[in-house]
Amino acid sequence: MCSLLRPPVLSRFISVRLKSVAASQSLAAKRGRDLCNPSSPGFLTFEDPQAFKVKSFWELLRALGVFRVCSFPALVNNCGKLMTFTRMVLGKRGFSMVVRPSVYAQFVAGETECEIADCMQKMSSLGLHPMLAVPIEEDLGESIGEQRYEDNLAAMLECVHMSHINAWSKNPMMQLKITALVSPELCVKLTSLLKTEQYDLNMLVRAMEGEEVMFPGLTESENAHLLFSLRRLNKIGEASVNKVRVLVDAEYTSMNPALSLITMALMKKFNQQSAWIWNTYQCYLKESKDLLLDAVQTSIDQSFCIGVKLVRGAYMDKERKLAQKEGRTDPIHESWEHTNDSYNGCLEIMLNLISEKPERYMIIVATHNEESVRRAVTRMEELGLHRDGNSVCFGQLLGMCDHVSLTLAQHGFSVYKSVPYGSVDDTLPYLVRRAQENRTVLQGIRKERDLLRQELRCRLKEKVTGAR
Repeated sequence: MCSLLRPPVLSRFISVRLKSVAASQSLAAKRGRDLCNPSSPGFLTFEDPQAFKVKSFWELLRALGVFRVCSFPALVNNCGKLMTFTRMVLGKRGFSMVVRPSVYAQFVAGETECEIADCMQKMSSLGLHPMLAVPIEEDLGESIGEQRYEDNLAAMLECVHMSHINAWSKNPMMQLKITALVSPELCVKLTSLLKTEQYDLNMLVRAMEGEEVMFPGLTESENAHLLFSLRRLNKIGEASVNKVRVLVDAEYTSMNPALSLITMALMKKFNQQSAWIWNTYQCYLKESKDLLLDAVQTSIDQSFCIGVKLVRGAYMDKERKLAQKEGRTDPIHESWEHTNDSYNGCLEIMLNLISEKPERYMIIVATHNEESVRRAVTRMEELGLHRDGNSVCFGQLLGMCDHVSLTLAQHGFSVYKSVPYGSVDDTLPYLVRRAQENRTVLQGIRKERDLLRQELRCRLKEKVTGAR
C-alpha cells in the first residue's frame, strides 16, 4: 500500500522519527505502570458511584440485571440459541415484549426516528456524543447479491444524514463495516492477492470515480463487483466529507489487508484537509504497531490526514481457531500483558504525532480498560492536549462502561458511545455477535455492577431518610 515513489532522504527521516516515537512508550512504561498516582487527576480511579446520578432508578435496575445475566459465560456463549428458542416459545410479539425493555433498551438507541432522537438528546444532555452504527454486516457465505448491497448503501447514507442533520454532536461520527457493501469472499481473495499483486491507491481512487479499472488477479464478475462496491463507498465518502467522520471497522485477519487497502484509498481521496475517513487498528494482533506505522508512513508519502480508532480486538477465539485449522502462526499476542503493551505503544505513537500536528492526526481511544484511559488522560496532560479538542476522544459501547464514560464527560473530555439502532429483528443478530465478541468485558464488569448497587442503595436511603 505504500507509495512506490518515496524520496529516500524523506523516507529515512520519517523512519527514524517513527521509531523514536514507538520507542518512547517503553520509556514511559519504566516510569511505572500505575498511572493513578498522586500526580494524576483524582477522578481517574473511576470509583465514584455518583457518575450514575444522571440515570433513572429503572435504568440502574435494568443495567444491574442485564450485567448480572451477562456475567454467566454459558448464557453469553449460547445467547443466540437461547434467543431463537425463546422466540419460538413466546412468538414474535411475546419475545419482543421481553427483550425490548431489557437487553434491547440497554444496548440499542431505538427503532423509530423519535426513539433514536430521544436517546441521542439524553446522551447530549449528559455530555456524551453518539456514534451511530447501522447493525448491518456480512460474514463468509452470507453474500446474496448486488441489490442487498445497494439496500445497505441506502441505510448507510441515511445514517450519514441522521448524524449530520441533528445537533447531537459538534463533531459527528458514525461506524461503517465495509463487508456491508463489499462481499466478504472478495475481501478474502483480495487479501490473498495482495501477497503477490500490488494495488496502487490511485487505481482504487480512479475506480471510485467511475473509471473502468481492471484489477489483476480477479475474474470478470469479481472485478465488476469490486467496481460497484468502490462506487458505493465513494457515495458514502462524498456524503460525509466535511460533515460526518466515518470510522471503518476492522474485522478478521483473513480480510483486513483488503479492508485497509480500500480504507486508505478512501482516505487518499477524502482526507486531504482533515480526517473524515478513519481506520481501525486491533492491538491484540502481533502486527498492529507495524500496521499503524505503515499507515502513518503512507499518509505522509501521499499527503493525506489519518484518523485512527484504536481497539484491542474482538475476534480472538475465532482467529486462533482458524490459524490452528490452517496451520498458520497465531496472529494474536500470547498474553493480555502483551496486548496491553501493544495498545499503549500505539496510543503513545498517535498522541505524540497529534501533539506535533493535531490538524493531520486524530484518534479515538476506544476501550473499556481503565488503565488505558488513565494512560491516555495522563499523557494528554503531559503533552498539553486539550480535553475537548477534536484530535483525541474516547469511545465505549452504549450501555457499557458508563462509570468511565460519564466520569470523563463530567471532566470535559470528548466521549463517544457506539450506538446501534433499528428493530429488534434487525439488531439482535448484531447484538449477539457483539456480546460473544465482548464476553470477556461483559463477564468482567464487576466494578460497574458494584457502583450501580452503591448508587441504588443511596437512592433507597434518600427515599427513606430524605438525605443522600
